[in-house]
Amino acid sequence: MSEEKKKADHMRTIDPAALKVLDRNEGRIETAYDRYVKMQPQCNFGRTGVCCRICLQGPCRITKKSSKGICGAHGYTIVARNLIRAITGGTSAHSDHGRHMLYTLWGMLEGHASDYAIEDPAKLRRVARRLGVAADGKDDQELLGEVLKIAVSDFTKLNTEPCKWLETTVVEGRMQKITDCNISPRSIQTTIAETMAQTHMGMDADPVNLIFQGLKTALADYMGMHIATDLSDILFGTPKPVTSEANFGVLDPEMVNIAVHGHNPILSEMIVRTAREMKAEAEAAGAKGIKCMGICCTGNEVLMRQGVPVLTNFLSQELPMMTGAMDLMVVDVQCIMPGLKAVSECFHTRIVTTMDNAKIPGAYHVAFSEEHAMAKAREVVELAIEAFKERKGKPVDIPQVKHKVTAGFSLEAMEEILSAVNPEQPIKVITDAVDAGQLRGVVLFAGCNNLRVLHDKSHTTIIQELAKNNVLLVATGCAAGSAAKMGLLNEDAVEQYAGEGLKAFINTLNEANKDKLGGKKLPLVFHMGSCVDNTRAFDLTNSLAVQWGVDIPKVPFVASAPEAMSEKAVSIGSWLVTLGIPTHVGVVPEVTGSALVDGIALQIAHDVYGGYFIWEEDPEKAAVKILEALDERTWKLKVHRQAQEKYETAAISAGW
Repeated sequence: MSEEKKKADHMRTIDPAALKVLDRNEGRIETAYDRYVKMQPQCNFGRTGVCCRICLQGPCRITKKSSKGICGAHGYTIVARNLIRAITGGTSAHSDHGRHMLYTLWGMLEGHASDYAIEDPAKLRRVARRLGVAADGKDDQELLGEVLKIAVSDFTKLNTEPCKWLETTVVEGRMQKITDCNISPRSIQTTIAETMAQTHMGMDADPVNLIFQGLKTALADYMGMHIATDLSDILFGTPKPVTSEANFGVLDPEMVNIAVHGHNPILSEMIVRTAREMKAEAEAAGAKGIKCMGICCTGNEVLMRQGVPVLTNFLSQELPMMTGAMDLMVVDVQCIMPGLKAVSECFHTRIVTTMDNAKIPGAYHVAFSEEHAMAKAREVVELAIEAFKERKGKPVDIPQVKHKVTAGFSLEAMEEILSAVNPEQPIKVITDAVDAGQLRGVVLFAGCNNLRVLHDKSHTTIIQELAKNNVLLVATGCAAGSAAKMGLLNEDAVEQYAGEGLKAFINTLNEANKDKLGGKKLPLVFHMGSCVDNTRAFDLTNSLAVQWGVDIPKVPFVASAPEAMSEKAVSIGSWLVTLGIPTHVGVVPEVTGSALVDGIALQIAHDVYGGYFIWEEDPEKAAVKILEALDERTWKLKVHRQAQEKYETAAISAGW
């Protein structure tokens, strides 16, 4: 490959701030963008899923010469096993997040985590009511204890009773489908263990049976994510609309700059609170104060609740250090590049790990504990102030790129906004707009960043195209991070990109809420939170289904992961499909080595569950396919409702 071609490939982003840093660097400091170029060409056996490493006789790869592994496993078995092991990896990561929330809340109840408190007792009572826990006559501590016992049961129980966090959050038709297909998880941890056993060498070779187990595991992932979101809201508060900023321009050379990165709000909330209390210490070191900013989903957590600005998303996490202005990056779990440490060594930046299961060789390690949360957070902030002292007076080069962000749209916050138009049935505001043709449906943007496509381009292109075509847009995770960095989470983007129907819908909400929003206007894309908060988006879908009186496969709602990258994205996409939602993926997963497994994902899933995958890496073509999926559902819903009225039936057709 020529040097010119290498340089072109190296600039694999449309983020103007990232491009400025990469251009200035000219390859001197190695980043993910350089490593991607060096990794080419990548192994096609791995890309298509036909490489097996489950036993020590391998790796085995399926070729024309050798159509089976050494043990006799067909390609379809190998692809199916790899797929559901990826689902299990994602489920494990999300359940780890949920368990940390459980540990903290139990510790708080037992008096071992006194720095934490119940911030949202109203959310506690809503969750308790949904789970069937009577709240009358109980104080918050007692009620929380009962809710946590149910959460522990859903994590660990061995009986076949339906898990509460599943059966109480999906419509009756979905739960019946889950039961009929025998994919209701016993519990989160039991299901993970079942799947790892089922995919061991010499175990299940039936690809269909394997995939059904994978879907059961994906539902366990959904449960763990929903538990994590609910408990986070109880502990830290349910998000409400906030205004902030995004991209590298949020760095302030005169402040102590701290980035919180990872996924766990248990740590990041305490860092933000402590930093606000330590302004005097920063001033004594010559700084104007301390500025916290977020990367990845920990950044989304503190953006949603605290208004902390967004620095960047997953793929460009190394680049803020290369401005010379980043004093400290504190990380917890998931999506943390080991390459951070090597980049930090070229600057004064300190990398601080905090969790026992996510360390980086050579980084500072402050062992975070719920029992000493504020003290540990103070230790981290003190390291940042010391780093600032080393930087003070040295030149920095910060790309002056930043955009206004309006975020904080939990489902409760959205219902509050919609209730200004229809106080009795807030969700009906959306269903009426779809029925009237003002909106074509709703699309969730989720997922990661991936250098197999141009960073941030797929998210941005599809969002702009769908907005033009009057689709109501919600986002989570690094997809929301892309929208934030590229100026799509504010009212200016509504004027610039929204079609007439979407613009009219948002303006109606603005007018109805002008007293509530305090002068703010609603954005083009509604930021619903971090990766685990994809369950908020599903709750919205579920509410739409209840309002229309249908099962999920009839709802004109599509999910899109334009730059899917991690095992977590695989597990999320799998439960979305299982729960009846068409799911676009902009980086084709490792299943194309088996026409059988690929066909199940693209076609058979639709027949069984109503949801299905859409593989499409070209963002313009993807937008067309997403619109087609919405239009098909909108049309069918209209026809079925007309038939219901004509024949005066009690319920709408159950088929899809």
